[in-house]
Amino acid sequence: MSHPQPGLDPTRPQPPLPAVTGPYPPVSAVPRPYPPVSGPAGAYGPVSAVSYPDLRLPLARPVLTSGMATASLVLGILGVLGGWCLFGLPCLLAVVLGHLALRETRDGARSGHGMAVAGLVLGYVFVGPMILFTLMVFFGGVLTAATPTP
Repeated sequence: MSHPQPGLDPTRPQPPLPAVTGPYPPVSAVPRPYPPVSGPAGAYGPVSAVSYPDLRLPLARPVLTSGMATASLVLGILGVLGGWCLFGLPCLLAVVLGHLALRETRDGARSGHGMAVAGLVLGYVFVGPMILFTLMVFFGGVLTAATPTP
Protein backbone atom coordinates (compact mmCIF):
# COMPACT_ATOMS: atom_id res chain seq x y z
CA MET A 1 0.00 0.00 0.00
CA SER A 2 1.42 3.35 -1.06
CA HIS A 3 0.92 6.54 0.89
CA PRO A 4 1.15 9.78 -1.13
CA GLN A 5 2.98 12.79 0.25
CA PRO A 6 0.76 15.21 2.10
CA GLY A 7 -0.20 18.17 -0.08
CA LEU A 8 0.80 16.45 -3.33
CA ASP A 9 -1.98 15.58 -5.72
CA PRO A 10 -0.62 13.81 -8.82
CA THR A 11 -3.84 14.44 -10.76
CA ARG A 12 -3.63 18.23 -10.35
CA PRO A 13 -1.37 20.10 -12.84
CA GLN A 14 1.70 21.81 -11.41
CA PRO A 15 2.08 25.60 -11.66
CA PRO A 16 4.57 26.86 -14.30
CA LEU A 17 8.09 27.72 -13.18
CA PRO A 18 8.86 31.43 -12.90
CA ALA A 19 11.07 32.94 -15.57
CA VAL A 20 14.70 33.13 -14.46
CA THR A 21 16.15 36.58 -14.79
CA GLY A 22 19.80 37.05 -14.20
CA PRO A 23 23.08 38.51 -15.43
CA TYR A 24 23.37 36.04 -18.32
CA PRO A 25 22.28 36.89 -21.88
CA PRO A 26 19.42 34.94 -23.39
CA VAL A 27 20.29 31.65 -25.06
CA SER A 28 19.19 32.82 -28.48
CA ALA A 29 21.93 35.48 -28.63
CA VAL A 30 24.46 34.91 -31.41
CA PRO A 31 28.09 34.84 -30.18
CA ARG A 32 30.40 37.48 -31.61
CA PRO A 33 33.68 36.50 -33.32
CA TYR A 34 36.95 36.55 -31.37
CA PRO A 35 38.66 39.95 -31.05
CA PRO A 36 41.66 40.56 -33.30
CA VAL A 37 45.15 39.77 -31.97
CA SER A 38 47.04 42.91 -31.02
CA GLY A 39 50.75 43.41 -31.63
CA PRO A 40 53.12 42.18 -34.33
CA ALA A 41 53.95 38.48 -34.71
CA GLY A 42 57.59 38.85 -33.57
CA ALA A 43 56.96 40.90 -30.44
CA TYR A 44 58.75 38.54 -28.05
CA GLY A 45 62.34 39.61 -28.69
CA PRO A 46 65.49 37.53 -29.33
CA VAL A 47 66.07 34.23 -27.56
CA SER A 48 69.02 34.18 -25.14
CA ALA A 49 71.78 31.62 -25.73
CA VAL A 50 72.70 31.54 -22.01
CA SER A 51 71.63 28.32 -20.32
CA TYR A 52 70.12 28.11 -16.89
CA PRO A 53 72.34 27.01 -13.97
CA ASP A 54 72.19 23.37 -12.93
CA LEU A 55 70.02 23.34 -9.81
CA ARG A 56 69.98 19.60 -9.27
CA LEU A 57 71.27 18.45 -5.92
CA PRO A 58 73.93 15.76 -5.85
CA LEU A 59 72.49 12.40 -4.89
CA ALA A 60 73.49 11.13 -1.49
CA ARG A 61 75.12 7.74 -1.51
CA PRO A 62 73.14 5.26 0.55
CA VAL A 63 74.84 3.92 3.65
CA LEU A 64 75.29 0.18 3.35
CA THR A 65 74.03 -2.08 6.10
CA SER A 66 76.52 -4.40 7.70
CA GLY A 67 75.98 -7.97 6.59
CA MET A 68 77.42 -9.28 9.85
CA ALA A 69 74.87 -7.25 11.82
CA THR A 70 72.03 -8.72 9.77
CA ALA A 71 73.44 -12.24 10.17
CA SER A 72 73.82 -11.70 13.93
CA LEU A 73 70.17 -10.66 14.25
CA VAL A 74 68.93 -13.54 12.09
CA LEU A 75 71.01 -16.10 13.99
CA GLY A 76 69.85 -14.63 17.31
CA ILE A 77 66.21 -15.05 16.25
CA LEU A 78 66.92 -18.59 15.01
CA GLY A 79 68.60 -19.34 18.32
CA VAL A 80 65.51 -18.17 20.20
CA LEU A 81 63.12 -20.14 18.02
CA GLY A 82 65.07 -23.33 17.36
CA GLY A 83 68.30 -23.17 19.29
CA TRP A 84 67.31 -26.01 21.59
CA CYS A 85 67.39 -28.38 18.63
CA LEU A 86 70.69 -27.00 17.32
CA PHE A 87 72.55 -27.14 20.69
CA GLY A 88 73.05 -23.36 20.95
CA LEU A 89 75.15 -23.04 17.80
CA PRO A 90 73.09 -20.15 16.30
CA CYS A 91 73.39 -18.24 19.59
CA LEU A 92 77.17 -18.62 19.65
CA LEU A 93 77.41 -17.46 16.04
CA ALA A 94 75.10 -14.52 16.83
CA VAL A 95 77.41 -13.42 19.65
CA VAL A 96 80.56 -13.71 17.52
CA LEU A 97 79.06 -11.95 14.50
CA GLY A 98 77.46 -9.32 16.74
CA HIS A 99 80.85 -8.34 18.19
CA LEU A 100 82.39 -8.20 14.71
CA ALA A 101 79.47 -6.08 13.47
CA LEU A 102 79.83 -3.66 16.39
CA ARG A 103 83.43 -3.09 15.37
CA GLU A 104 82.38 -2.63 11.73
CA THR A 105 79.59 -0.12 12.50
CA ARG A 106 81.50 1.89 15.12
CA ASP A 107 82.74 4.66 12.80
CA GLY A 108 79.39 5.14 10.99
CA ALA A 109 80.59 4.01 7.56
CA ARG A 110 78.04 1.21 7.70
CA SER A 111 74.65 1.09 9.35
CA GLY A 112 73.23 -1.77 11.38
CA HIS A 113 74.47 -0.94 14.87
CA GLY A 114 71.02 -1.63 16.35
CA MET A 115 70.78 -4.99 14.59
CA ALA A 116 74.20 -5.95 15.94
CA VAL A 117 73.16 -5.05 19.49
CA ALA A 118 69.87 -6.96 19.12
CA GLY A 119 71.76 -10.03 17.84
CA LEU A 120 74.16 -9.79 20.78
CA VAL A 121 71.33 -9.53 23.30
CA LEU A 122 69.44 -12.47 21.80
CA GLY A 123 72.64 -14.50 21.62
CA TYR A 124 73.80 -13.78 25.18
CA VAL A 125 70.35 -14.28 26.73
CA PHE A 126 70.02 -17.73 25.22
CA VAL A 127 73.63 -18.92 24.98
CA GLY A 128 73.85 -19.78 28.70
CA PRO A 129 70.79 -22.05 28.80
CA MET A 130 71.80 -23.55 25.45
CA ILE A 131 75.26 -24.48 26.73
CA LEU A 132 73.72 -25.90 29.91
CA PHE A 133 71.23 -27.94 27.86
CA THR A 134 74.00 -29.19 25.57
CA LEU A 135 76.14 -30.26 28.54
CA MET A 136 73.15 -32.05 30.13
CA VAL A 137 72.44 -33.96 26.92
CA PHE A 138 76.11 -34.85 26.45
CA PHE A 139 76.75 -35.99 30.03
CA GLY A 140 73.36 -37.69 30.18
CA GLY A 141 74.30 -39.73 27.14
CA VAL A 142 77.76 -40.54 28.52
CA LEU A 143 76.40 -41.56 31.90
CA THR A 144 73.67 -43.66 30.32
CA ALA A 145 76.20 -45.47 28.16
CA ALA A 146 78.58 -46.01 31.07
CA THR A 147 75.94 -47.30 33.47
CA PRO A 148 75.24 -51.03 33.04
CA THR A 149 71.61 -52.09 32.95
CA PRO A 150 70.54 -55.12 35.03
